[in-house]
Amino acid sequence: MRRLNARSEARRPGRLRLWLRRSRRFAKPAALGAIALVAFAAGAIAWRSGLPGQLAEMVRERIIAATASGGLVVARVTVEGRTHADAAEILAASGLAQGQPMLDVSPEAIRARLEALPWVEQAAVQRRFPGHVHLVIAERTPFAIWQNRGRFALIDRQGRVIVRDAVERFAALPLVVGEGAANEAATLLGVLAMYPEVQRRVTAAVRVNQRRWNLRLASGADVLLPEGHEAAALERLIALHQENQVLDRQLIAVDLRLPDRMVLRPVPGEQPEPRQTAPERRTRG
Repeated sequence: MRRLNARSEARRPGRLRLWLRRSRRFAKPAALGAIALVAFAAGAIAWRSGLPGQLAEMVRERIIAATASGGLVVARVTVEGRTHADAAEILAASGLAQGQPMLDVSPEAIRARLEALPWVEQAAVQRRFPGHVHLVIAERTPFAIWQNRGRFALIDRQGRVIVRDAVERFAALPLVVGEGAANEAATLLGVLAMYPEVQRRVTAAVRVNQRRWNLRLASGADVLLPEGHEAAALERLIALHQENQVLDRQLIAVDLRLPDRMVLRPVPGEQPEPRQTAPERRTRG
């Protein structure tokens, strides 16, 4: 047993040898990192020394070529934060390609190109030497679908168009219609969210003359809101609905544009509303 243990111990590498083996895995990255540092320093010296433009560019190209020969080239590109944006579109916009010199990668230029993409709100570009470029994007958040002149577009909360194609998958989002509706959608939908009894019945919000809103209900009725006083009008509508379930009745329109009256327009052929169920109608002249 002692001989077996002695042989095993003899074959076991010493601490120094183990350290050398482990350090080999980090030797190349460390060397490449040193090359990159030297290259950056050389470039900075060339720039600070005030070399003529053509000569400085030649020095820069030589440095890039030398570091690329030493292994500082793009080997991997990763993307973080992508949900809706197309991966191939992001890669194409980045302009990155395998084998491209790492020192020829301009994070600022790539960031600008990425932020020009429809889905990208913000972007950041990280060079992780020796050969990894990591792209971080923050996408715009879909807020509503905007219909204008027969065309549909997906918009964000600020009313900016994200995409105009393939918006069907966002059909669950609110629909706003008309000229100027995109820019004012967030204000109206914020008010509407305070009245879930109305909100769940609304199928579209239509901007009228870029001034006020009509709400199209699932029943087919239109609720005509006054300009700038949407919340007060909805308060009146909810009060009437709690008394008489007016939102569930067959109506063409509920006109709330005047502060002192509410006008109900029934579907032709329907029985007129009992006067006591809509007391505000008695104020009509």
